[in-house]
Amino acid sequence: MAARVFSVEFRSAIAQRILNGESVLDLATEFKIKRSILYRWRDAYRLAGKDGFRKTRGRPRGSTTQVKTKPGMTGADRRIAELERRIGRLSMENDFLARAFKRVKEARSKNSASGEARCTEK
Repeated sequence: MAARVFSVEFRSAIAQRILNGESVLDLATEFKIKRSILYRWRDAYRLAGKDGFRKTRGRPRGSTTQVKTKPGMTGADRRIAELERRIGRLSMENDFLARAFKRVKEARSKNSASGEARCTEK
């Protein structure tokens, strides 16, 4: 099923109806639109009016990182740059998870002062 595209006027009209007190559940049922989307429309309209529905600048959600091409850059060079960027991102995630794991481990050791083994520990 293809994604439906709603006009700015339609979204602003729905947001106004919500702000005027109409039930989000009723509107969701009437137009067959998820409530979370209607709440997002309401919030965007509250913040910026109709301008809250204008397309934002930047890369679309879900797209992959594009490497800027330089003159003389080959396909292999672009692939290497993309992989280096990915390694950097994964390294940051790994460092974050290692620190989080360390904190959890320290918190567990502080909580088990009685010396008894917990059911989650083996």
